[in-house]
Amino acid sequence: MKSFEKLHPLLKSFVEKGPAGCACSVTHQGKTVFEDYFGYADLETEKPILRDTIYRIYSNTKLVTCVAALILYERGLFLLNDPLEDYLTEFKEPKVYHRNKNGDLSILPATKSIRVKDLFMMTSGLTYGGDGNETERQVKMALDNFNHNKGPENLDVRTLSQILSKIPLAFEPGTQWQYSYSHDVLGALIEVLSGKSLGQFLKDEIFDPLEMKDTFFKIPEEKKERLCSLYNRNEDGELTKNSLMDGNYKPEAKFESGGGGLLSTLDDYSRFAHMLANGGELNGVKILGRKTIELMSTNHLQPEVLPYYKLGLSEGIWLWIGCQSHDESAFRRQ
Repeated sequence: MKSFEKLHPLLKSFVEKGPAGCACSVTHQGKTVFEDYFGYADLETEKPILRDTIYRIYSNTKLVTCVAALILYERGLFLLNDPLEDYLTEFKEPKVYHRNKNGDLSILPATKSIRVKDLFMMTSGLTYGGDGNETERQVKMALDNFNHNKGPENLDVRTLSQILSKIPLAFEPGTQWQYSYSHDVLGALIEVLSGKSLGQFLKDEIFDPLEMKDTFFKIPEEKKERLCSLYNRNEDGELTKNSLMDGNYKPEAKFESGGGGLLSTLDDYSRFAHMLANGGELNGVKILGRKTIELMSTNHLQPEVLPYYKLGLSEGIWLWIGCQSHDESAFRRQ
């Protein structure tokens, strides 16, 4: 189609300026109308990006986790305004870091519980590890200590939830927005409510019904060669292979990150995105109801919270979950 002619040079420019390779697919009314691949899945061996290349989809995992949780919501297993502690008891009586006018830090009881809805919206008060505030520092320290004492291979979703629950929140639940482990805790909620591991629930309820045969947390031995390499890019544009996080994808790994752990292919994720764009169904297979998709695609952040979201974006947090409209969807790796 002529309207997609400009995508070829655009994709080529991505590879020339940034990653080792990229791929793009556009689906319209159930048909793939554009698909293209550029660059390499591995620079050292010059293995090209192909249709069956497997990618680390990182935060695109969050959308899959939200869909999984909403499947349980449709079944009446929770309400969005329910206190999280009703299901994950470790979050009972949360505490919050507060600073007074003099900048002194104290720990006070939270005035309200984390709601399940706060996990979806990242308004829970949870954070990732880092150095931006005291909660981030404590999260980093706690996970470093766990990895040192017990080994990262022994971390699972429920253990992460319990570790995070012992750390005071960065803010009162529902009052601010911060990119965080919220969707990993949502994964723990899915495990508790479903009685299955997160990976098994996703397979049973989403991947198998949608015929997403190459989407998983742990890569099978026979598919390892299809996993593309990950590279760091320095200021001079040089790419260096990064395998620091590859342990999470080994068969023996326990951690299934609802916030960033899935592997997938262009075809698989395109099917998932098209299901959403088509109101929760694909080829006669219903994953979610149309009203739930409408609920999912509505902005739920209150006006007083939006400035924190915009601040997060301005500080370099970039979220991309797929182009979606009534009858078309696209997924690309950059």
